[in-house]
Amino acid sequence: MINKGKYSVLGINIHAVDYESAVKSIVSAAAERHSYSVSALAVHGVMTGFLDSLHARRLNGLDLVVPDGQPVRWALSWLYNQKLPDRVYGPNLTLKVAESFAKQGLSIYLYGSKPETLDKLVANFKQLYPELKIAGVEPSKFRKLTEKERLELVERIKASGANAVFLGLGCPRQETWAYEYRNLLNIPILAVGAAFDFHAGTLPQAPVWMQNAGLEWLYRLVQEPNRLWKRYMYLNPLYLWNILLQYLGWRKFVPTMPNGKETIESYG
Repeated sequence: MINKGKYSVLGINIHAVDYESAVKSIVSAAAERHSYSVSALAVHGVMTGFLDSLHARRLNGLDLVVPDGQPVRWALSWLYNQKLPDRVYGPNLTLKVAESFAKQGLSIYLYGSKPETLDKLVANFKQLYPELKIAGVEPSKFRKLTEKERLELVERIKASGANAVFLGLGCPRQETWAYEYRNLLNIPILAVGAAFDFHAGTLPQAPVWMQNAGLEWLYRLVQEPNRLWKRYMYLNPLYLWNILLQYLGWRKFVPTMPNGKETIESYG
């Protein structure tokens, strides 16, 4: 089990952990019913914080941010000599947590995505882990929630008795949601994004060799060029350039922490 602490990657604290450590922390928090907000960040996720100081504070206010993308794992190695055996890929982390929950009798609440995706996801989870307890399922409204809706959502999740929320709203909305709701729910919140679509079978995953080579972004770009070309053509080079500046010591990226003045987005 590896847990080497957290390190600034362009001002975003990334935890140098492996799957075993991450799963253990999440399961422990779920069993004890205390707040534990988790996200798995690839390059795009890191850059959302790099380009937005308010969002950077939110990300650094989460309890666990794991290196979802290979380039983020490599940055930990290049900058801090933290050589992890593998990244902690959000979709794989989702399955490992679900498996552990099933074994320990813990329950999950699925929030986000579309009804048809959730239906397929639930069916596949039940096939993979027959003992997994799914306490509730609720699709996204794809808009900002009113204060009344927000409080009602909190009450529904609490009333379900769920030990954790699996959250699929997409980056950066899901990280904002995890930050805002972490102390309202007081259970683990896992921002797992595309894991909903991957495990529902509605979005194909990149071949393993592309994932290992850090080319998952290219696979996704080919799948959704109109939506993703600006993200990858702009953010990937900007990420690499600033990682180089950080490596050479030409720029310092000091993480900023929450100051209690972050605005409430309430997207659901």
